Amino acid sequence: MQEASLPQVVVKPRKQLVRRSDRDYSQQLRLGFQLAFVALNIWIGVQFYQWVRWAETAGATREVARPAGVEGWLPIAGLMESKYVLLTGTLPRVHPAAFFLFTAFLLMSWLLRKSFCSWLCPVGTVSEYLWKLGRFMFRRNFVLPRWLDLPLRSLKYLLLGFFAFAVYSMSALAVEEFLASPYGLIVDVRMLNFFRYLGGTAAFVFLGLIVASIFVQNFWCRYLCPYGALLGLAALASPLRIMRREASCIDCAKCAKVCPSALAVDKLVQIRSAECTGCLECVAVCPAKETLVVGIVPTLSPKNGDKGGAPWALPAWAFAAGVAIIFFGLVGYAKLTGHWDTQIPKQVYYRLVPSANEQAHP
Repeated sequence: MQEASLPQVVVKPRKQLVRRSDRDYSQQLRLGFQLAFVALNIWIGVQFYQWVRWAETAGATREVARPAGVEGWLPIAGLMESKYVLLTGTLPRVHPAAFFLFTAFLLMSWLLRKSFCSWLCPVGTVSEYLWKLGRFMFRRNFVLPRWLDLPLRSLKYLLLGFFAFAVYSMSALAVEEFLASPYGLIVDVRMLNFFRYLGGTAAFVFLGLIVASIFVQNFWCRYLCPYGALLGLAALASPLRIMRREASCIDCAKCAKVCPSALAVDKLVQIRSAECTGCLECVAVCPAKETLVVGIVPTLSPKNGDKGGAPWALPAWAFAAGVAIIFFGLVGYAKLTGHWDTQIPKQVYYRLVPSANEQAHP
């Protein structure tokens, strides 16, 4: 009787590690950018609060300049103003900084992946260190099952669709009238008052988001942030991508383990996902020489990479420099051309700011 042949198990030969000789500074640079931007936003917040108090008291307190950078917290205004510029070819007179900051972050995401989220966004920074706190306290973070993760990830795109449709439905005249309305002129003050007079329901929601962010990596960014959803769509067209050379990869999977977006970096040749934030953590942790890099897609094609040639990679310092150049370049241009500050007479603020305070806190 002929014995049945057993299936042969093909064992792949273990690749020899050619250890990288360079030292990666991307995470030190990113931490520096994060801390600097958090400090900048704290300074803007404190000065804006002082300015609001000055306007509420009709100039009775010490006068400070209104920091236009607070308009970076008005992404919907930035989206509205972008449409206004496209339709009219002229820059808005109210909250122009919102337009330039929105454009800077969008351009940054297109050229350098979704780097705003992981390098500059203060909410993203807080979210990152909340889940790191959770990992430190509980030795792990929880990963939601795929059947729940995918529907939850769609929520931020639904929110983005809602806001995008609302702005799309507005004409240029409607945008201009809204920005010049009493509500639009002090929409930044209303945003501040929302946090100053936080209701019980809103406080409970914030507490829930904080707890969720401790246990689940980047809970807000991954599932609920419509701004991140928009920047992720822009990043899909980015010329830069994380690339993996299969020929020199030793399949250690360290890159996938550190990816905050839970991407299968160790299984892919190119990272095309809109969830990639350009944090470069995977590149920093890779031990193999010239195996995981961020670079231009045509230059780092899988065909060329597998032939053994050393692929061109964008250094971490150049990536960081690109983030800084885009941000400071557009902000500097707006300031030099006089399109940064909103010019509104003091008397208008004396009249409108207290009314916003009364509506928020009867």
